[in-house]
Amino acid sequence: MTIDEYAAWAASVAKVDAHPSNERLSYLGLGLAGEAGEVAEHIKKLLRDDWLDKAGLVEELGDVIYYWACLCAATGQQPSELLKASAAKIKRRISEAASR
Repeated sequence: MTIDEYAAWAASVAKVDAHPSNERLSYLGLGLAGEAGEVAEHIKKLLRDDWLDKAGLVEELGDVIYYWACLCAATGQQPSELLKASAAKIKRRISEAASR
């Protein structure tokens, strides 16, 4: 399954349509923030306990991707295109930092 196929599937599960309501966008954004917080919680526990629950972290990362993919669909964006744009932006920043 490609990331674009996953996003289409996730959007169908989350009942995201072409014109999502502010409530639906808020729900998805808060879901993403909440799951990112759970990822942070695993990292916090790593620092506190010097042990990482990798399986738990991976599960939460999957939840982050679900909400991210739904938001991509809700805004009419193909995840693969966003990934390309993100990589280009990071490469630009690296290049700019190296030229200073």
